[in-house]
Amino acid sequence: MDDECAKSVRACDPKGPLMMYVSKMVPTSEKGRFYAFGRVFSGVIATGQTVRIQGPDYVPGKKTDLFVKKIQRTVLMMGRYTEQLADCPCGNIIGLVGVDSYLLKSGTITTDEKAHNFVTMKYSVAPVVRVSVDVCNASDLPKLMEGLKRLSKSDPLVQCFTAPTGEHIVAGAGELHLEICIKDLREDFMKGAPIKLGQPIVSFCESVRQVSSIQCISKSPNKHNRFYMKSEPLGEEVVKAIDKSEIFPEQENKERARKLADDYKWDVTEARKIWCFGSPPDGVANVLVDVTKGVQYLNEIKDSCVGAFQQATNEAPFCGESMRGVRFNIEDVVMHADAIHRGAGQIMPPLKRCLSACMIKSDPCLLEPMYECEITVPNTAISGVYNTLNARRGVIENKEDRIGTPLCKVKSYLPVLESFGFAQLLRQNTSGQAFPQMIFSHWQMVQGDLYDESSKGNTICMSVRERKGMKMEMPDFADYYDKI
Repeated sequence: MDDECAKSVRACDPKGPLMMYVSKMVPTSEKGRFYAFGRVFSGVIATGQTVRIQGPDYVPGKKTDLFVKKIQRTVLMMGRYTEQLADCPCGNIIGLVGVDSYLLKSGTITTDEKAHNFVTMKYSVAPVVRVSVDVCNASDLPKLMEGLKRLSKSDPLVQCFTAPTGEHIVAGAGELHLEICIKDLREDFMKGAPIKLGQPIVSFCESVRQVSSIQCISKSPNKHNRFYMKSEPLGEEVVKAIDKSEIFPEQENKERARKLADDYKWDVTEARKIWCFGSPPDGVANVLVDVTKGVQYLNEIKDSCVGAFQQATNEAPFCGESMRGVRFNIEDVVMHADAIHRGAGQIMPPLKRCLSACMIKSDPCLLEPMYECEITVPNTAISGVYNTLNARRGVIENKEDRIGTPLCKVKSYLPVLESFGFAQLLRQNTSGQAFPQMIFSHWQMVQGDLYDESSKGNTICMSVRERKGMKMEMPDFADYYDKI
């Protein structure tokens, strides 16, 4: 924040080095091309100027995610018209032509070699609703791949990826957002090629409610190495701090340990021995902590343990979803003295089994995403709102009247799983007088024991297992536990 570029940005200095943040890509009338749309914070950007295009993964001094190219054109975007400019000084919002092939969604454009990136914008909504898309004719598959690439460029929130099952998944913030994305994909990016959609899928997370009732043990295939572990809940405050990036994997170890000890009552020696966090983007709020005393050669197997832990946090044992808010403690490790007997093949499988066994013995639970739902409705039709929310497992938080109008605002929480068709049902029950607004709020524990067949958690778990083609029975502790 104190280098030459930051000073120029602070002063909005047109004579300083060029610093521009591209915040989004705007589709152009030309097929498949985008304007890079953003604001110039310092310096002047001109047509034909050679600049450094730095993506979100660029680190100063490295060559990754960096392109040195010329700006083809600078255009001023005025509503539906664009006006070409020779150059544009700082303080203005501008569109660039020819940058779209180097940036995906956002990035920094500069002329200074020492310039750091602008921090990428954080969105308060998570892509929790997914739908699988497929082509009707196999010959249209390249069109679909290209269309998905363009869709992810044009919308900063949408995520497009290929699932392990081979399906193409589009993930959005809600039913309406997905609908708009699919409409864009169909009409603008696929140019009339027919596509078919799967059922909307909601992401869940798996967690634990208490410390493991027993210490779980697992042995390596060659019987020479053993892990002794326990798991426990990470705590809501720590999970929130990780979500807000107050605690993060790249943080200085001692600084992180100090924060955990002061703010969250962790033991400072344990906080210094956090081996790793879960795998991004969904599983970061899990930690693997080394609480062993006097075990030799432990650092030699650390990489294998970190790899196994990150794989396990991506696919938890109950329905193959991400873990969230779980802390695993390695309490003891017995290792073979010879390094050849403790390779990754001997370390990763037992650690993954041990993690699953610990979860089973820690009173496991399922977390579902919740929307914060604000409904504006006249007082006369409020009973229809209550009936609809009760039918959809909604929880009413509060109701406030707008002074001087017959309207009131009902604030409630609604499970994402129950949100499909919610707006339609609400309008039916209130004769079209209620207007809902939904935004992702938090993850909430599903009530009931996962092993109790009459509980809601078990029902959701089984439906997810069926969708993923997993065995239609809950994981058994005996499958994971190694008897000594």
